[in-house]
Amino acid sequence: MDFMTGLPRTQRGNNAIWVIVDRLTKSARFFFPFRVGQSTEILAEMYMKQIVSQHGVPVSIVSDRDTRFTSLLEKLAEKPWHLIEI
Repeated sequence: MDFMTGLPRTQRGNNAIWVIVDRLTKSARFFFPFRVGQSTEILAEMYMKQIVSQHGVPVSIVSDRDTRFTSLLEKLAEKPWHLIEI
């Protein structure tokens, strides 16, 4: 996972991209546009809806420990997501 920032602003006001790479295939699988300064809670909800709902909770996550990323993980950990294992 990485955040690409400093991009030109789009018509919707986004100026960054959150890139999620599949470690198995080593290919970028998900690209989420967002605004720098956007609520971390919104990013956490995007992660749950787009990644966890389709692929389950990852066994491990590789990060450079960017403050945005660690804040995102804290938001994910503190919220009761009511995940059900089938």
